[in-house]
Amino acid sequence: MSLLNIILRAYLFAGLAVHKLIWEVMKRGQGQANGPTATEKNLSLRVVKGGKIAILLGLFVQLFLPDVLPIASDPQRLRIAGVVLFTLGLLIAILARVALGGNWSDIEVGQVKDDHRLVNRGVYRYVRHPIYTGDLAMLAGLELCLNSWLVLAVAILAIPTIARAVREEKALAKTVTGYDIYCRQTKRFIPFVV
Repeated sequence: MSLLNIILRAYLFAGLAVHKLIWEVMKRGQGQANGPTATEKNLSLRVVKGGKIAILLGLFVQLFLPDVLPIASDPQRLRIAGVVLFTLGLLIAILARVALGGNWSDIEVGQVKDDHRLVNRGVYRYVRHPIYTGDLAMLAGLELCLNSWLVLAVAILAIPTIARAVREEKALAKTVTGYDIYCRQTKRFIPFVV
């Protein structure tokens, strides 16, 4: 493995770690501890949480392996595109998480709180679900950096993510004043596109 490849993998590792650290720190800041709540005892929620943990651990392990299911024999351009996509996704997800503040809840819970209010500033001015967009872009970028056909798995992960976004929007439209207008003014995942 070349020095450049080692530096790239260290960058990806650091990005994943920073992402996870920010989520955990902000979750604790909201009083959402890691211990199981009554809702988390539900089997389907445990399966989703377990899946998230398995994916994260799998990504960390993949960083230490040679290219898994390589796409190209000379992946330099792929890796450059991957770094750009990974970095953009990471920045979007972090900026969105910070903008949401106390309105955020874990994807597996997806609850609308009684005091939930419309957030339409920062990246939310352009898309309704920038955390999902950022996370999916980050994962796709990581797999491109690693020259792996596992990038196609991101499309599979996008399916339940889109379904979750649609369910969240229905709940928010019922409880958050102005959310229906906000939906008509913004795109769901990619500004000016979709």
